[in-house]
Amino acid sequence: MSTFSIPEGKYVDIGNVAGHPQRVHYHEQGSGDPVIFLHGAGTGASGYSNFKGNYPEFAAAGFRSIVPDLLGYGLSSKTEEPKQYDMDFFIAGVKGLVDKLGLKNITLLGNSLGGAVALGYALKYPEDVKSLILMAPGGVEEFEAYMAMPGIANMFNVYKSGKTGPEAMRAVMSMQVVDQSLLTDEIINERAPIALTQTEASRQRLYIPNMTEQLPDLKCNVLGFWGMQDAFNPVGGADKLANGIKNCRIVLVNQCGHWVQVEHRDMFNRTCIDFMKNG
Repeated sequence: MSTFSIPEGKYVDIGNVAGHPQRVHYHEQGSGDPVIFLHGAGTGASGYSNFKGNYPEFAAAGFRSIVPDLLGYGLSSKTEEPKQYDMDFFIAGVKGLVDKLGLKNITLLGNSLGGAVALGYALKYPEDVKSLILMAPGGVEEFEAYMAMPGIANMFNVYKSGKTGPEAMRAVMSMQVVDQSLLTDEIINERAPIALTQTEASRQRLYIPNMTEQLPDLKCNVLGFWGMQDAFNPVGGADKLANGIKNCRIVLVNQCGHWVQVEHRDMFNRTCIDFMKNG
């Protein structure tokens, strides 16, 4: 019986990253071409909490669904050193998982920070990646543009307020979705205990570069989603993806904040599965 607030999956040791041994926790379901689900940042984030309504549907449609916790999050290894929370650190965690599991022709599906990691991975290891699915990815603005977003400003205000536990979690996530009823007690209670295990470093600045000028280098097919009411990532990033990536389709979703895979789950699952099967 797991003692954690999310189901415990599998672990893989990936060797040293940034001078320390690391291990990645992940869930897995199904068989077929692999799709790796990469979650966003924030307190209590984990692959399972972000994607529990999605990855079983992908598995049922004939894909090998792999849902890791990024290094620093969930049940994966964590570090206290702030400047290690950079693109190389996150990519190394995913690459370690890919290599240990012997994966080829992968689809990387990433939300927010996970979308930035998917972009960075595809630029660094294009031979590994068949396609990308990006939901309001980071990495296409300068740091100051993100800090000016109301959702991120609210998040840092909650961190500074001294609120803890479920109260803090709900306060941070209140701007994540348009429909507040989606912030169920189940989601809050999954994330709050995980948040207590995170280091202070993971609540500070994430060192993610602006990759806008590198977007034309991507040769794989890309499907993007962006919520029109996103309070965390500027919706103008959708234009950057559409204009910068040759083989790219973008879906703009109204009545949607930062979590399209939760807020419009059925549409999201159908659209992604069609994209992966038919291009």
